[in-house]
Amino acid sequence: MLYIGCHLSASKGYKAMGNQALEINANTFAFFTRNPRGGSAKQLDVKDAAEFLEISKKHSFGKLVAHAPYTMNACSADENIRRFAIEAMVDDLVRMEATPYNYYNFHPGSHVKQGADVGIELIAQQLNEVLTTEQTTTVLLETMAGKGSEVGRNFEELRAIIDRTQLSDKLGVCLDTCHVWDGGYDIVNNLDGVLEEFDKVIGLEKLKAIHLNDSMNPLGAHKDRHAKIGEGHIGADALIRVINHPKLRGLPVILETPNDIDGYAREIEFLRKNYSE
Repeated sequence: MLYIGCHLSASKGYKAMGNQALEINANTFAFFTRNPRGGSAKQLDVKDAAEFLEISKKHSFGKLVAHAPYTMNACSADENIRRFAIEAMVDDLVRMEATPYNYYNFHPGSHVKQGADVGIELIAQQLNEVLTTEQTTTVLLETMAGKGSEVGRNFEELRAIIDRTQLSDKLGVCLDTCHVWDGGYDIVNNLDGVLEEFDKVIGLEKLKAIHLNDSMNPLGAHKDRHAKIGEGHIGADALIRVINHPKLRGLPVILETPNDIDGYAREIEFLRKNYSE
């Protein structure tokens, strides 16, 4: 089963997102838990969430991949920014329980000249403060392209965060194809080798979701500029190999390509046609 979708607007609620997903032949989706460039969050409508769960069950949706705001930086040098990151994640994880057993993805953050080791420690500190044994949501660390002072530029940095997190069973990883390509992992010519390295460093059991994006940049550019499927340096053939790889089958696949909703519908149709059941 190919579970595939894209980012949808959460402004009209869960039920509206579920119905829009069905309109574009998607059976999962991503959404921002709050304003992606700010801090405000829409009030949770429990009835709306329950109605979505009925849609999800009826149409056999895969795991949802909620996304934290871009402004959430768990390893900022600014204590106030780190405090916002903690408060936002605590609130988001409480809200996520209205749609239990799904995924909450976040960018680990930027250490801002403090050094990667300091950044890793601060991110782990936040996770140790926020994660609870009672939560059903799995928090996903996203692989990053390595621009600027981003933490998570390689598998080893993500492993270091996991190792320092007490409730590491509540953690997973979301692999972004554009990011790993820009980060220097050759998923075009050596997808098997990249997945073997991921398994060796982190463990494939921790890989929970895929962000499927082409890249405007050559391998190892460390720039993070997404492209539409088949319009970048990764190419459609390589991305088709990703969705068909036996070690990745069954994972939710989220498109973050520069598209409108009609463009996403076309990409979903294209990928479904090239998926081997």
